Amino acid sequence: MEHITLLLAIVVVTALVFDFTNGFHDTANAMATTISTGALKPKTAVAMSAVLNLVGAFLSVEVAKTISGGIINEEGIRTEVIFAALVGAILWNLLTWLMGLPSSSSHALFGGLIGAAVMSAGWSAVNGSTIVTKVLIPAVAAPLVAGLAAMAATKLTYKIKANPEAKATAKGYRAGQIASAGLVSLAHGTNDAQKTMGIITLALVTQGVVAPGSNPPLWVIVSAGVAIAAGTYLGGWRIIRTMGKGLTDLQPQQGFAAQTSAATVILASSHLGFSLSTTQSCSGAVMGAGLGRKGGVVRWSTATRMFVAWGLTLPAAGLVGAGAEFLTKQGPWGIAAVAVLLVSGSAVIWALSRRKPVDHHNVTADDLDEEPAGVVTTAIAAVTPPPAAGSVAAVADEDLKTTIPAPVPTDPAAPPASAAAV
Repeated sequence: MEHITLLLAIVVVTALVFDFTNGFHDTANAMATTISTGALKPKTAVAMSAVLNLVGAFLSVEVAKTISGGIINEEGIRTEVIFAALVGAILWNLLTWLMGLPSSSSHALFGGLIGAAVMSAGWSAVNGSTIVTKVLIPAVAAPLVAGLAAMAATKLTYKIKANPEAKATAKGYRAGQIASAGLVSLAHGTNDAQKTMGIITLALVTQGVVAPGSNPPLWVIVSAGVAIAAGTYLGGWRIIRTMGKGLTDLQPQQGFAAQTSAATVILASSHLGFSLSTTQSCSGAVMGAGLGRKGGVVRWSTATRMFVAWGLTLPAAGLVGAGAEFLTKQGPWGIAAVAVLLVSGSAVIWALSRRKPVDHHNVTADDLDEEPAGVVTTAIAAVTPPPAAGSVAAVADEDLKTTIPAPVPTDPAAPPASAAAV
């Protein structure tokens, strides 16, 4: 790690911050369906995903090589360009997390990198053919392939369910769902952690620390794996809620089909060096699983918002990256200004998220307004005795599910009911 300058150290730290946001932004990819179907408790699910993300980071470097030497030309790229690119990616990640939208962290990084590189050296700094073949085509194909595979797998699981006991079947699918969720987490580590490895390696190339075309050094692999695992453990509950309950209602069979299909697509792309979006793959698989069950529905209003976010990710992150690079070109004060904008923007987004927090206590609640986050409401409910049968509180507690007929007014001059009956 010799020849590490102050600027390079700032870029490395910023890259690891992006990796951290990538972790909690994309936890939903692996664990949203597992949590929503009750196969795992929320905290257990994110802990398992964090460990497997860390393991996956060590399995391959093909995607890292695509990032460090494929998307942009290494010659003539300044270290400041990478810093500007990371700023665009981080701010877009945080904004879409605030909105609960499962957008692509990968495309946010690519957009920021492309925008900053073009601002720095013009369009010649970008390898258009690599972007088309290894970014744009997988971006369109991955969710479609994963969705169709999940739809077919869901239909198959319901057809082969002959006459087993319901409890045994549910347990079997839950076990399969846990295993497939682990596979998605492992696949996420092999694909997304490598993107940060690639960006740090690119920064090292710009400073002459490593030669162009080199594999990521071991310390880069370790630090990127730890950062994405730590972010994954944080949870990213807002996007987990959208993926698990906002897109469709999933049963264990559908969760198993969705996760297995997504993991297969992600692992295959990692082997080929395609830097696809794990978010888009998993989202497509969830929608496919929702359509694959008879009577299943997809909430297209939520899906439409998600599609819009997908389409905006590359250009929006690119514009922020280009603006940040314009400032960094002005000298040290410009770099400092970009750093201040990153910190202040992140702080504002965090403050806005506290207005209606989502965490592991209410991530599966039907309505966030009904059950505030935290354990206070649960504790009160635990020590409050149930209302007496027939009381007004009992009727209110049932949420007026049973309509109580209004009493019929009686005539004081009329005889009692017993006398009338005689």
